[in-house]
Amino acid sequence: MPVPCPAHLIPDATGTGTDAFHDAYRNAMARNAVFVAIEFEARRRWTVKADTLTAGPGHTVADAVNEAVRDAITRLVNSREVDLDAYAGPVYFLIHGVESEERARELAAALHAALYGDLEPLRRAVPSTP
Repeated sequence: MPVPCPAHLIPDATGTGTDAFHDAYRNAMARNAVFVAIEFEARRRWTVKADTLTAGPGHTVADAVNEAVRDAITRLVNSREVDLDAYAGPVYFLIHGVESEERARELAAALHAALYGDLEPLRRAVPSTP
């Protein structure tokens, strides 16, 4: 998985039990990369997950980036595009209730890029309201 990861390469951690999730998480940890994945939920929605701990102690996320991510997730919740129980970091990120796999991949890739300091994909995926 490249860093940052494009949408079509975001791992799908859907699987029996937690094996697929743990495999993707261990893979990110072995490469000292920010973990990112999507999972299909039982109620026919998708979840986006990201965790910066897998990148190791040398990886830092600027306060301005965390604020931009938090604001984007808040906009998604307020527009009812995602569920209210979204978790917006600063280390672990969780977005439940995404309607389609394509949108989950787009959000996951944008979040991954942001956690490496590139906010432009996040701005495109979750534009600010005028």
